[in-house]
Amino acid sequence: MTWMGNQARFESVLHQQGFRLVAGVDEVGRGPLAGPVVAAACLIPRNVHLKGIRDSKALSAQTRRKLFWKIITRTVVGIGIVSEQEIDRMNILNASLLAMRKAVLALTVTPDLLLIDGHLKINLPIHQLAIIKGDAKLISIGAASIVAKVTRDEMMSSYDLQYPLYGFRNHKGYPTRAHIAALEEHGPSPIHRMSFQPVAQFASIGKL
Repeated sequence: MTWMGNQARFESVLHQQGFRLVAGVDEVGRGPLAGPVVAAACLIPRNVHLKGIRDSKALSAQTRRKLFWKIITRTVVGIGIVSEQEIDRMNILNASLLAMRKAVLALTVTPDLLLIDGHLKINLPIHQLAIIKGDAKLISIGAASIVAKVTRDEMMSSYDLQYPLYGFRNHKGYPTRAHIAALEEHGPSPIHRMSFQPVAQFASIGKL
């Protein structure tokens, strides 16, 4: 059965169980050494059919951007952002859950069911299903994954203009060889996560 077929069958079962407003939720940015964690919630109206939606990691940047505009103009979307300072204060797991909570609360329509990528649930009084690899299985979660990814990538590209020594436009804050080398040479920037290694070990080099 195709991914679209799985989605339609799954939605039909949920509809029979009385769930009418179902939102997919996903986050990006747990692994980077710099920048925020970003989450998105996406509620796709039953009369809207989106083609080409997949897990954001399986798509090219150009395809993600095209789908991003389709998603935000044809569905109900909420975005949640938790800064690197908040990540350092509460740890990345709690920051990710907070970002997803913010994304759901940012929706203009209150869903009666959340489909969340992963195995954890959000602190909200809404029915929830946690689905492992949900971004590769269900369109609503895949759409949320794309929105979160494009939003965060654009933020990191903007940070690249502010802090050009680190190459944020290229690696988006992930621990590439070039990123580690820049950290070793220049020390952390104001958007680095100081609670993460190897950022902390280079803190004495000084901040910009």
